Amino acid sequence: MNPSPEALRAALPPLDGALPLPGLAAPVTVQRDAWGIPHIRAEGGASDAYRAQGFVHAQDRLFQMELNRRRALGRAAEWLGAAAAAGDILARRLGTESASRRDFAALGAEAQAMLEAYVTGINAFLDSGAPPAIEYTLLQAVPERWEPWHPIAVMRRLGLLMGSVWFKLWRAAALPLLGADGIAKLRYDDGGRDLLLVPPGAEAARLAADLDALRPAILALLEAGTVDQTGGGSNNWAVAPARSATGRPVVAGDPHRVFEIPNMYAQGHLACRDFDVVGLTVPGVPGFPHFAHNGQVAWCVTHAFVDIHDLYLERFDADASHSRGPDGWVPVTRRQESIAVRGGAPRTFEVLETRHGPVIAGDPVHGQALALRSVQFVVTDLSFDCLPRMLRAGSVAALFEATRGWGLIDHNLVAGDVAGQIGHQVRALVPVRPRANGWLPVPGWIAAHDWAGMIPHAAMPRVMDPPEGLIVTANNRIAAEEGPDYLCTDCHPPYRAQRILERLRAEPEARSVEGAAALHGDTLSANALLIRDRLARMAAPAAPGAAALRQQLLQWNGRMEAGSAAATAYVGFRRALTGILLARSGLAALAGDALLAVPPGVAPANQLWWMLPTLLRNEDCGLLGGLDWDAALRQALEEAASASRPWGEAHRPALAHPLSALFPDWAPLLDPPALPVGGDTDTVLATGFFAAAGDAAAYGALSRYAFDVGAWENSRWSVFHGASGHPGSPHYADQHAVWAGTAMVPMLHDWARIARAARWTQTLGAP
Repeated sequence: MNPSPEALRAALPPLDGALPLPGLAAPVTVQRDAWGIPHIRAEGGASDAYRAQGFVHAQDRLFQMELNRRRALGRAAEWLGAAAAAGDILARRLGTESASRRDFAALGAEAQAMLEAYVTGINAFLDSGAPPAIEYTLLQAVPERWEPWHPIAVMRRLGLLMGSVWFKLWRAAALPLLGADGIAKLRYDDGGRDLLLVPPGAEAARLAADLDALRPAILALLEAGTVDQTGGGSNNWAVAPARSATGRPVVAGDPHRVFEIPNMYAQGHLACRDFDVVGLTVPGVPGFPHFAHNGQVAWCVTHAFVDIHDLYLERFDADASHSRGPDGWVPVTRRQESIAVRGGAPRTFEVLETRHGPVIAGDPVHGQALALRSVQFVVTDLSFDCLPRMLRAGSVAALFEATRGWGLIDHNLVAGDVAGQIGHQVRALVPVRPRANGWLPVPGWIAAHDWAGMIPHAAMPRVMDPPEGLIVTANNRIAAEEGPDYLCTDCHPPYRAQRILERLRAEPEARSVEGAAALHGDTLSANALLIRDRLARMAAPAAPGAAALRQQLLQWNGRMEAGSAAATAYVGFRRALTGILLARSGLAALAGDALLAVPPGVAPANQLWWMLPTLLRNEDCGLLGGLDWDAALRQALEEAASASRPWGEAHRPALAHPLSALFPDWAPLLDPPALPVGGDTDTVLATGFFAAAGDAAAYGALSRYAFDVGAWENSRWSVFHGASGHPGSPHYADQHAVWAGTAMVPMLHDWARIARAARWTQTLGAP
């Protein structure tokens, strides 16, 4: 089959007329608005709604759903080839399938019924006679049927190992090079002082490493001879009625992740006699786990960066059949696994698990290796019990109670309700253990580093109706590390939260739905200003090119605007400065280190990009190998160059479908077009890039939203490509221009308005 738009259109499912959906108690109507967003209305109860949601998700996103399931279960390489093999092997080591089956068996009856209805809807679509999505035709594959535990695996994969694992591996790899004092510096910038979420608006100094407490881990790691990329930048905020421009709560934000095609989220609306909810759905998962409103309360999340993963350095006996425990040798479990690889031979590997969890780095045969103990796998998870309760919650307090037991990933859950209340709850399961566990892999044979249960839900940080009437979270620190419970070592810098809070305090118009769009698009970079001001304090370099670059940066306003050439020059200069730090510190030698190769991997240049501002602010030359900062800045000016190319062009996202590399002739049809965008890693408009990989935006807002709580028809949203996952759909990329302009489209909730706006109407019913 030759690549053609006609072939793409022929693969689209029918969206009008009537289709059978066996098992419904009453008919279901699906109306799609001008943006192709499905509004599902079941005349019956929740079971019919979940069944229809599964059917509609499969209509729009079946290939994405199955690929994510395969990634979760270690089967993606069957489709994607060798590039996916390392991720598959990690998924098998982690035991996603067994953990997901275990969790399903432990769920309550309501959650199990929800999952069963949802996957029945997916399988009904497989039986509906719709043409296969174009991806199945290209792969010459047939969709596989779904089982009720599969959505748990999909959800587990989407939050897989986010957070602390990569920081601990990074510091462990660097320890032999830098020593204990050096690795204490290897963490994200704190802006000079952390802005806290609890209490809102408070500040605190960041907790330093307790080197005495870390001594056993340091000695063990040095004795061993060796020792996420974390994309992100999610923002959300809530404004109380007394402060808002509407007299009602305003809840807004934007979830940031690596750009995957199709989008991790899909806009949707699901109603029945038990609830009526609109928001962002996760294809492959029922309900609305992260962002939605139900007519009474609106909710949204950011990643909390709570530490829910520990790494243990394990010692093994001669044949790696036992690992050292506090009281002697403990048996380990071992099994052989194999993955199939498209275009290549199968790969066989051994999975070895200690009392803490699976080995993910190192070779036990050589006596030592690292094992992972993660809340995402060790603890029986009941997050799916929360999903139906959230749909019915009538207030912020009820919503927070509905999330009791959530553990698949850690979140700042922010909400507002029609009674005028706003609140913030840390939604997570966090183990009780010493703070020393947050810095490095810890010795697996020392009992003090083991977990001692979970922090109770009632003890997790919560804020209700703060006096200032403002709540802002942006992956910044939750609370000062002074209480009895250890929560976090590494988090994102406070710049985005500080900027949002500053504008909400100063600009009444920002405290509205329309103002949310302006906040989403804020491009002021605190680090650009830091570096600009530091350049102003040094003598002008003699080299003409270096002097011209310095002058270009001194005349700049620090805004990462799409049309700014100075923004392009700043990124080039900061990359050169990061490269100097990388080379002079010796950390460049860690590229390819086995500890940093655990998928998706840790690139030293990316980590140093984030920590450079702290060193510069403190005039800390300890990692510059004998240079001072004036000399380093001068050298970077000489290596970089002034720029004339607008930042938006250099930063234009590369939106790549997962099959483009396998089928390059189809890539122009599979890959959505991308427009120039502003922002960077430090701005509220957090269109980030990885310093080691170039300027193109690699992650950013998957969606933007603003809820006008109680006047729901004023709410708005957008996604970065479109509502459909089908490349041949008119709604595959029709929201991209809106999104690139940091604008939003109406979020319809009223059914009379939906009926007037409907472009397609489909009735699902009994055969």
